[in-house]
Amino acid sequence: MKKYLTKYNIAIFIALLFHISGAIGILFTPYKAWFIANTPLNLVIMLVLLIWLQPKKNVSFFLFFAITFLVGMGTEIIGVNTGKLFGHYHYGSAMGTKLNGVPFLIGINWFVVVFCSGIIITKLNNWIEDKYLIAELQMPPLLKTVSFIIDGALLATLFDYNLEPVAIKLNFWQWQNNQIPLYNFICWFLISAFLLLVFKRLNFSKSNQFAIHLFIIQSLFFIGLQIYL
Repeated sequence: MKKYLTKYNIAIFIALLFHISGAIGILFTPYKAWFIANTPLNLVIMLVLLIWLQPKKNVSFFLFFAITFLVGMGTEIIGVNTGKLFGHYHYGSAMGTKLNGVPFLIGINWFVVVFCSGIIITKLNNWIEDKYLIAELQMPPLLKTVSFIIDGALLATLFDYNLEPVAIKLNFWQWQNNQIPLYNFICWFLISAFLLLVFKRLNFSKSNQFAIHLFIIQSLFFIGLQIYL
């Protein structure tokens, strides 16, 4: 337990260091372009920390990563090349190497956002279920699953809503006519809901505490940039 707490504290320190220094670098220094160009490194490091802090890493955990990465990449490739998902948009150069117009980093981002959302809603649902048990009530299994998927998908979509204006300003991606379509958020909700169903069904530990803190840190990072950029 002590060893885990030490790893946990190190991971939080690294996440805070990268996001705070990134925000300062983008907002207040002449090295804005350098910090933007190193966005891929930041997200990859956060992924490594998530995996490092994942308890009992098993085949199901890595299967979820693979499914989320592939679904994220696949849907984005369809979106970028046809406009039939999300809307009409294209990615800039800041996100790194691309496959059919979509940076590999986007697949990682889908995993991080959906995984963190799933962990947060799992913890919330466990807390609610404990309240039910104290009151000698039982939450119906179907209600638990449906509420988990809807709440998790809403949380993931809210994250994208906060990210979008900043991503445009930093040239991560651009929308046709500089308008973020409602259809983008509808697609985010539906795809996240499907991935969260997979998250729910696969048997791996859903107690990665670092995921909760990373989601909060990243959310505050993008909200801060949205306000001051």
